[in-house]
Parts: sequence; C-alpha cells; structure tokens
Amino acid sequence: MKSVLLIDDDLDLSTRLKQYFSQFDIQLHCAERPSAGMALLSQENYDLLLLDVMLPEKDGFTLCKEIRQRHDLPIIMLTARGELTDKVLGLEIGADDYLAKPFEPRELVARIDVLLRRHRPAPNQQECWRFADLCIYPQHHKVLLRDQEVNLTGMEFRCLRLLAQHPGQVFNRDELLNELRGIDADVYSRSIDILLSRLRQKLGDDVNAPKYIKTLRNVGYCFIGQRE
Repeated sequence: MKSVLLIDDDLDLSTRLKQYFSQFDIQLHCAERPSAGMALLSQENYDLLLLDVMLPEKDGFTLCKEIRQRHDLPIIMLTARGELTDKVLGLEIGADDYLAKPFEPRELVARIDVLLRRHRPAPNQQECWRFADLCIYPQHHKVLLRDQEVNLTGMEFRCLRLLAQHPGQVFNRDELLNELRGIDADVYSRSIDILLSRLRQKLGDDVNAPKYIKTLRNVGYCFIGQRE
C-alpha cells in the first residue's frame, strides 16, 4: 500500500480524500498544521507529500523549501490560488507537480501514480553513470559529486538524468518540455532556465567554463561530461 501525507487544514477535504484513496491502495495520513506535518515526516517514511499553500503557521511555499532541505520524497502542491506565478514559484522551490483547487480526486490519484512510478527504483538495480567526479544513479534518484550526495529536487534530477543519458545531444526548450512532460507546459517553459541554473549551481558547474552542462545560446542545452 502506498503511504501519502497530506498537510492541509481543510478537514472536509482530508476526510473525503482519505476515503476515496482507500479504493486505490493509498493510505492517506493527514496533518492540519505545518508543525504537525514536519513531526510526522521526521517519524515516518512516506512515498509522497500533498501540500496545501494556504496554511496556518506558515505558507506552503515556505514549508516546501524547508522540507526539500531534509527530504527527497515527491511533492504535489494543492491550492485554491491558480495564478501562473504561484505555479511557477511552487515548481521552482522544489515541488514536482501543482494542482489547483477544486480538482477531481481521480486526477490527483493519476498524478500521484505518475510521480511514484518515476521515483520508484528498479529492484536490484545498481546502475551508475560515471562522469569524472560525478556519479548518477538513474534508478535511485541519487547523485554523488566527489563522493558527496547532491540534494536535487525531482525536476532537477529528471533533467540531469535526461541530459546525461544523451551526452552531446542538444535539447531545446520544447524538447525538454516534451521529455519532462507531466506538468503544465506553460508553467514549466517559464522556469526551464531557472531549473538549469540551479542544477548547475548544485553541481558546481561554471556557465562560462562548463564541465557538465553547456548552454548553446538561442539553441538549447547539452551534457558534455565524458562518461567513464
């Protein structure tokens, strides 16, 4: 059974989702306040987090940033605020998907299934891609740089994995959008440059003297690391 944590102060929504999810083999755990949600995250391992934006104590954007510093689970943000700027912000700070309220519960279940499939490691799979001091474990959502683990968001890891899987191949924004599909294309197209910029920063990659990700001005991006 899949274990999902919902942080949302809407008790009616929590109750309805808990009942609905049970028929899809999803056990939903609920927290009304950020402090309670953080306590549960520190005590239990969850497969995925559903996070509301409008919360008591602190907003969901702030909470998402804090969670990303400590946890690697997939995050779907839920909010009644459907403005494009909110969606972009949610994705940029580490959320993997964004769903505006009101929503159909079946759509949420579908999005949960998609994210869990992407994050689920293959059994007994230990494949490692080595590029000098960079090691990428494609099936385990894990990256080591000089033997130190790099904390990447779901989107950052998927982007790195895609580029590293095709070294030397140039991807323009539309191609990246198509390959990283699963979220709102209009949202993601506005944050693709920021995504790559933050990924480079975490890899210690200099845009003027790149070791891994190269930008071809007005063309796109390509991975230039030499695989060992």
